[in-house]
Amino acid sequence: MCITRYATTAALAVVMAAFPTPVAVPAASAETVDVISPSARAVVLRDAPRRLSVAYVHRGRRHTLDDFLARTKTSGFVVLDGQDVVAERYTGAGRTTRFQSWSVAKSFTSAAVGIALGEGRIRSLDDPVDAYLPELARSGYAGVSIRDLLRMSSGIAWDEATDVPRLHAAANRGLPLRKTAARQVRGWKPGSRFEYTSMNSFVLARLVAETTGVPYHRYVERKIWQPAGMESTAGIGDDSGGDGLGYCCYHATARDFARFGLLYLRGGRSGGRQVVPASWVEASTRPSPRNPSYGLHWWLGRGGDFMAAGLGGQYIYVSPQYGVVIVKSTIGAGRPDQQEALAAFRATAREVARTR
Repeated sequence: MCITRYATTAALAVVMAAFPTPVAVPAASAETVDVISPSARAVVLRDAPRRLSVAYVHRGRRHTLDDFLARTKTSGFVVLDGQDVVAERYTGAGRTTRFQSWSVAKSFTSAAVGIALGEGRIRSLDDPVDAYLPELARSGYAGVSIRDLLRMSSGIAWDEATDVPRLHAAANRGLPLRKTAARQVRGWKPGSRFEYTSMNSFVLARLVAETTGVPYHRYVERKIWQPAGMESTAGIGDDSGGDGLGYCCYHATARDFARFGLLYLRGGRSGGRQVVPASWVEASTRPSPRNPSYGLHWWLGRGGDFMAAGLGGQYIYVSPQYGVVIVKSTIGAGRPDQQEALAAFRATAREVARTR
């Protein structure tokens, strides 16, 4: 699993403790936030703490889980064995803290696309995205398939490291990002290579809103957040003009991020109902032709594990092999070693299975 780039901005995290409507995110990140309500029937997560002795080797050196969490400035950490919370710790935060997701949001956007496809709102992933979003008809997105957007193979001339800060700054100023999307130009043949592009995720969020007839955040609330049994109110960043960002900025508790991982661990099912089509979960976690470590807005491991990942060390890790979900959130600077994170998560999942 090789994670190369993330949506970036000057700040690395925002903690939100309450959500009046509308919500303005504090100084670290000035996008506005749409509020979504929790489920009336939250998935119960049982406190079942267990002593986990976790060690792993990375680049020839032995590390412990405690060392890894301290070095990476982890502020929220949750480990699920099914619905049992076997490990949970916070530093400078707590169970009710809403953590900034950064690019973890992309995997939620993928789920929303999959649900809309399953409902027939989207006819086919092979349809050109401008067939649904005519404002893109004269842009570099013209003729680009929805599938190529999901695989990060859209062909847009884009540099994640420099273009995302400008994109996010535009959202912070209240500029309509749909107009920014319509100005994107073609840089290479769609589908010919992998290029991590957060603008693709914004366009997919626009696609969800346009095809379903409801705002992106409301569709996520009705089709994912509430049916999946989320316990707490959350916020989803928008561009101040009504369009959900899609590429970042879910503000939610670590336990609710874990419930999303649990949803995917269980093949898209929650509370006896199919929330995300099982076929979509499978397709999303299947390697793309141009990057075997990437599916449809999910990062993939070599042993069937997968994860949503965001700037600075935000993760939702899912291990179908061991039946474990791990959430890690951080408030701090620095670019984490993604391969070390994966090694630490895999060792933790093995230890959870060993200690059952």
